[in-house]
Amino acid sequence: MVQKVKRNKTPQEALTSLMRLCARSERSSGDALRLMRGWGVSDADAQEVLSRLTKERFIDDSRYAEAFVRDKIRLSGWGERKISAALRAKAIAPQIIDKAIRQEAQTDMHERLATLLARRVRTLKYRSVGDARQKLLRYALSAGYDFSTAIDCVEQCTKCLATDKDDDEQQLF
Repeated sequence: MVQKVKRNKTPQEALTSLMRLCARSERSSGDALRLMRGWGVSDADAQEVLSRLTKERFIDDSRYAEAFVRDKIRLSGWGERKISAALRAKAIAPQIIDKAIRQEAQTDMHERLATLLARRVRTLKYRSVGDARQKLLRYALSAGYDFSTAIDCVEQCTKCLATDKDDDEQQLF
């Protein structure tokens, strides 16, 4: 894939721009390299700029991964698999990803998914409990939770649906 060069920058201009960007928000080394490629900085110069940014702690992949994992778990409700895939796409080392996820995995993923599914089921349109179960399972898996956790939580959530539906039917007759 050929990237469109926005504006050619010298390595010094790239360093200054990246320092400014990194001071405002966390960036990964992959983000920095991608930006420098877009600015037309050569690979050798980009590596020098990146090493300086890393040395001066403007860029720290482990700090970035920890913040990313924390935000995606707490704010977006993502599961471990989706977070791991997103970080791999940002060229973060697998050891750093595992460490960051382990640190945040102290919070119970099962409870978090159950809360997410309970919120989802309020707006879910379904014809039968089986249809609801299928939609909830698909939703849980797309959020990045592993299959066994997703099945457990979906079963728990659909038990409530089945009893609610039985209560509604009994009231009708």
